[in-house]
Amino acid sequence: MASQDTFELKKDELIQQSYAQMDTHLADSSYTLRQKLALTCRILFDNGHDSGLAGQITSRTGVPGEFLTQRLGLGFDEISEDNLLRVDEDLNVLEGDGMPNPANRFHSWVYRARPDVNCIIHTHAAHASALGMLEEPLVISHMDNCVLYDDVAFVGKWPGIPVGNEEGEFISAALGSKRALLLSHHGMLVAGGSVEEACVLSIAFERAARMQLLASAAGKIQPIDPELAREAHDWILRPRRNAVAFDYYARRSLKDPRNADCLRKS
Repeated sequence: MASQDTFELKKDELIQQSYAQMDTHLADSSYTLRQKLALTCRILFDNGHDSGLAGQITSRTGVPGEFLTQRLGLGFDEISEDNLLRVDEDLNVLEGDGMPNPANRFHSWVYRARPDVNCIIHTHAAHASALGMLEEPLVISHMDNCVLYDDVAFVGKWPGIPVGNEEGEFISAALGSKRALLLSHHGMLVAGGSVEEACVLSIAFERAARMQLLASAAGKIQPIDPELAREAHDWILRPRRNAVAFDYYARRSLKDPRNADCLRKS
């Protein structure tokens, strides 16, 4: 189609045309699963998810009942592809040295409840945690944040440390069919269909929380049109778009000399 013909197209037609172009021109990430997981840890640390040893990341390996996770005792800024653990859903280590975070138990519950989820990220990022201290749900009122529109569940009361099966049942039920969850007095959870999606959503979650706190300090946050918000949600949350966004964040983090060991085998 000639370029001048696009001026006669309706918005829906232009959106579909853009989707087709994305699928043609945007490539999937070329990193391995271990590399994606390690890079996500570094990316999140560089983007405000830096609360010491708190938080976990897991990803299914493709073998039922198994996932990769980080070793307890290492911060997100220390995770590399060679120090990840492969564990079963009972948190027994199948490959690697050390032990996983016992709080990973609730990940197993989420995976059991959500076969569409392949990566789970839980952090205590400062702005998301601040909202939780106020017992306020995340408010989506900006185009960039619409990737989370109507996709964030909320728990108003703290269930305690998530190391028991009770917390696993509670958190997986609270998440329901959504991609994200804000736990009051605790932190945030993202359940993505891929590592790339979970990484991008986690960055968006913390940025949305920071924007909400800034806007609330200045005045009353105004709602956005639900139909337009859903349109933006689907527009941003394309798998190929997530892949190129992930690669951008990876390139940015790998420029930092402190992340030079992320993809290096020991």
